[in-house]
Amino acid sequence: MAILRFKDVKKMDNKQAEDKLKDLEFELIKANVTANKANAKPKEIKRAIARLKTYIFNSKELKVKK
Repeated sequence: MAILRFKDVKKMDNKQAEDKLKDLEFELIKANVTANKANAKPKEIKRAIARLKTYIFNSKELKVKK
């Protein structure tokens, strides 16, 4: 799993961001279940989820204000 940077998130539209969010949440569940947590990197996954949720929330806020 590559680190998801905010500049990569800004290139996505809302549909892609929501799909990626679902994938990351599923990956986080799998990472918590696996026995070898050293390879799973749940901290990076949580950060990527937070970036996506922030982007999705802010983009919806901007649409409401316009």
